[in-house]
Amino acid sequence: MEMFKPATLEERRIYYREEWDIKQVSDFISNSIENREFGFDHFGKGPNDRYKVFNTPDYLKRFLKSKTPFAAYCSVAFYEKPRRRKGWIKSELVFDVDAKDIPIRTCGCDDVCEICLREAKEIVEGLIDTLKGDLGLKDIHLIYSGRGYHIRIFDADVMIMDSDVRSQILKYVVGADLPKDKYDDDNGIYNLEHFSIPFGYPWVFTQRVKYAINHLTVDSKLEDVNGKLLKDVLTNRNLLERNQWGLFKTNIGPVRYKKVIKAITSLNMSLVDAKVTIDLKRILRLPSSLHSKVSMRCTEVKNIDTFDPFEDAVPGFVWERNE
Repeated sequence: MEMFKPATLEERRIYYREEWDIKQVSDFISNSIENREFGFDHFGKGPNDRYKVFNTPDYLKRFLKSKTPFAAYCSVAFYEKPRRRKGWIKSELVFDVDAKDIPIRTCGCDDVCEICLREAKEIVEGLIDTLKGDLGLKDIHLIYSGRGYHIRIFDADVMIMDSDVRSQILKYVVGADLPKDKYDDDNGIYNLEHFSIPFGYPWVFTQRVKYAINHLTVDSKLEDVNGKLLKDVLTNRNLLERNQWGLFKTNIGPVRYKKVIKAITSLNMSLVDAKVTIDLKRILRLPSSLHSKVSMRCTEVKNIDTFDPFEDAVPGFVWERNE
């Protein structure tokens, strides 16, 4: 079956006029539709039709069935006057994990494939665990975007936060800060033997570093890490499964070890699109809409354990291509 092939105009018409239904739009959009800005891409070159407003889901339904756009978006922000993006009320907290952009992929593909989509899902699962377990957030919705995932959070106390606070949350969740406490060595580099404290940021950082190291390949590129050091990391990374960080550090050498940890800390910031998280007026793909570049349906994930994009987010016209 031809996956990830761009949808033709006729296929878009089939999707919106025959397959799609307004009831497929997530409730968190339908229930706040009058306060959101909508945007559309009609030509495959990015959102070129912005500041649209729909007072009811029925108006949105008519628009999509008539225009059959290349892509449909809605704002994460709630406005008093969404047509002008005036009177900002609050915004969802969003984490955008795109499979084609995650910094370490074991597949080596040029765009997206089943392997890197699975790895994007693994990253998302880790982020959600941290958001729930460490930050106590509860009103979390997960959307498969077509080439990755959007984590959309509606807890009241975070929706009113400014960009600076969102940036701090982002760094915590992805493990983009070197932990520092009484175990710091003379160079200010945290002693990783103490990372596995089973709560708080040291534990989060441990998990993110371990994940990154376990997904490195011989072709991975890390700042200030040469091929010899990378090879030594790959040779010794089995020690991390037993949390033998001290032995791992000894085997590759303390100075070289610091280079690896610094590089991964920087790399972790690329696990998500940071601009999306801190932007209070961002627009995201509309759940239930078609991602026409890859012919996949933007789909709300009800159960991340059982969700399979190749079963749950493939439009009917894709199956018909190969009959």
